[in-house]
Amino acid sequence: MIKVLLADDQALVRAGFKALLNAQPDMTVVAEAADGAEAVRLAGEHQPDVVLMDIRMPGTDGLTATRMMPPGPHIIILTTFELDEYVFEALRGGASGFLVKDTEPAELIQAVRVVAAGEALLSPSVTRRLIAEYASRAKEPIAADGLDQLTDREREVLSLVGTGMTNDEIAAKLFMSPATAKTHVSRAMMKLHARDRAQLVVIAYESGLVKPGWL
Repeated sequence: MIKVLLADDQALVRAGFKALLNAQPDMTVVAEAADGAEAVRLAGEHQPDVVLMDIRMPGTDGLTATRMMPPGPHIIILTTFELDEYVFEALRGGASGFLVKDTEPAELIQAVRVVAAGEALLSPSVTRRLIAEYASRAKEPIAADGLDQLTDREREVLSLVGTGMTNDEIAAKLFMSPATAKTHVSRAMMKLHARDRAQLVVIAYESGLVKPGWL
């Protein structure tokens, strides 16, 4: 059973999500929060698998709450705009992906299942758009903790993850099996303490392994 925490300041939105998710045989809403601070507290109490986090809330917003989240839950950011100015910061802060609020119900349900399984919710096209959108605002590349622990092959794989490639695409490009590509990705995640693939994309970009011109 996938345990979900809802964080949104609008009671009607929470009620709609709760009815939809509780109707699924493999999901249950364990708690609801009206702001980010409450979401962080309830996450500690209920240990959800997935948090649906509205990014714009009064008081403690979703971006701040994402950074404050205890280890464990995977966070899906809910936003009104696909290229919300806070989305990239939320991914940097630990979110696994984002959905626009007018997402079809079936897509929301699938998203919860994908993130609960430990996969990132970012499609390659969204990854590329996000990186391109924020490239012009980027600071100098920063050194990521653990980057020097990667093998040359893992570093190469990380750079391809950063451009939005899937494991199958990486395998084809580097002439290896998809299973081998997946192993390299998993090892890079472990060494870099990345929660999921979305975190690898951010690290690859911020460390300078991925250049916007490559996209």
